[in-house]
Amino acid sequence: MRPLDPRLLRHARAARGYLALTVALGVLTAALVVAQALLLAHALGRAVHDGATLHAIGPLVGWLAVVVALRAATVAVQERFAHRAATRAVAELREGVVAHAVAIGPRWLATGEGAGVATLATRGLDALEPYFVRYLPQLVLSAVVTPATLVVILGLDWVSAAVLVAVLPLVPIFMWLVGRLTQGRSEAGLASMRRLGAQVLDLLAGLATLRAFGRERGPAQRVRELGDAHRRATMGTLRIAFLSGMVLELLTTLSVALVAVGIGLRLVDGGLDLVTGLAVLVLAPEVFNPLRQVGAQFHASTDGVAAAQAAFEVLETPVPAPGTVVAPDLARTAVCLTGVSVGSTPHGLDLEVAPGRVVALAGPSGSGKSTTVDVLLGLLVPDEGSVVLDGPDGVVALADVEPASFFRQVAWLPQRPVLEPGTLAEVVGGSDEARATAAALTGLDDVVADLRDGWSTTVGRGGDGLSVGQRQRVALTRALLVDAPLVVLDEPTAHLDATGERVVLAAVAALCARGAAVLLVAHRPSLLACADDVVTLGARAVAS
Repeated sequence: MRPLDPRLLRHARAARGYLALTVALGVLTAALVVAQALLLAHALGRAVHDGATLHAIGPLVGWLAVVVALRAATVAVQERFAHRAATRAVAELREGVVAHAVAIGPRWLATGEGAGVATLATRGLDALEPYFVRYLPQLVLSAVVTPATLVVILGLDWVSAAVLVAVLPLVPIFMWLVGRLTQGRSEAGLASMRRLGAQVLDLLAGLATLRAFGRERGPAQRVRELGDAHRRATMGTLRIAFLSGMVLELLTTLSVALVAVGIGLRLVDGGLDLVTGLAVLVLAPEVFNPLRQVGAQFHASTDGVAAAQAAFEVLETPVPAPGTVVAPDLARTAVCLTGVSVGSTPHGLDLEVAPGRVVALAGPSGSGKSTTVDVLLGLLVPDEGSVVLDGPDGVVALADVEPASFFRQVAWLPQRPVLEPGTLAEVVGGSDEARATAAALTGLDDVVADLRDGWSTTVGRGGDGLSVGQRQRVALTRALLVDAPLVVLDEPTAHLDATGERVVLAAVAALCARGAAVLLVAHRPSLLACADDVVTLGARAVAS
């Protein structure tokens, strides 16, 4: 685990400029620390040894005040730009993680490696902010201020410098020991938080179904256990951080005391002048202060590095090469699956979805109907077999087709439709006339008539404000308005009553009449009866 991973500078541009600024401010801080110590030593030496009045040492006091003000301003600038850089770097990493995860595809997101991407991209990467604001500046200061002050002390008093050089390695040794104790704590905390996030997201997604069966309180115990595990991991990391801070404070205090005792004895003996002794005594704590702060903020480093490491693992996962061939016109092209197998499926699947025909996928839950849809849409790459577009211009493998040109010709209604926030008219889209025609076909016109604001009704994120059945009608209406030659309906009657079922049947008939290729995922006999071809999948036909 490296405190400053070069990959952070590669994936987050904001971190590069911030690091350069931090180094520059570190050099300035080192100069100000030395100047402050020398000015203070000369002012006190002249006042104590020479009996100089305040008027005599006034210029030194004035310059000392200027140096102290500049040092405070340097810290303020560091803090200000640290928060900005942290916000920008986290935003860049978050955007990169989400974009890369989407590019990899849904199959990877469903695996253990990709299951926690949502939590990582939201709460997980927030751990980088204290890393940027508190830990990284102290790391740079320890690399700049500590050597600079040691060089100055060596020029003033080689005995004190020798003592400091002898005791200074104890600080990183103790930090290494703390790191050994902390190793794995932050990773465990992040892992528990990702599991908790995934569990809560799954619970929220299926809350309506759980409530329908009276089981909404069932997962509460599991969520509570994950929350307790995350709390214990976090408190364990903080406990080690506080103990390590106490150990480092004690070690540095004793080290400075050794220097102070040596200076005091030589001052009494007359082997050291007062100004030099005071300067060394003021500079000695500054040698340890950056290292002490690095140790105190070490938990911020471990949390931030763990979050960044998880982000880098996502960003470095290979992305399947996209196709470059423009998709043919799907109004004249059939989508064919030949010998397709996914996961542990022992037998291949043959399927053809042609223009003007309705194909239904049937089978028990877990037989792979939704996975087959993902393969047909190119969202999943089959382990065996092929998916091709067979038309009058020839046969083209779907893997070689440019995704954008293919998706422009597809209308997909998943089991859980995604509805953007906006007015009902904006969500459905289309012109007023086309919208009214499609709404009459799907029964959405009756829903709109019962709404006080009609088509101007505001719909929240995910269809908030509408019932599940109403959301399904909205999504079905939008699918009709797309006028796509390939329409995929995944369980379109899952949340509809008998009236809604008749609406779906009418919509399928309208789609077929206009020459669209329709793929249905269905359980109800009425939907299977309206299909030209019915493909029944066994429990192990295609892995879900």
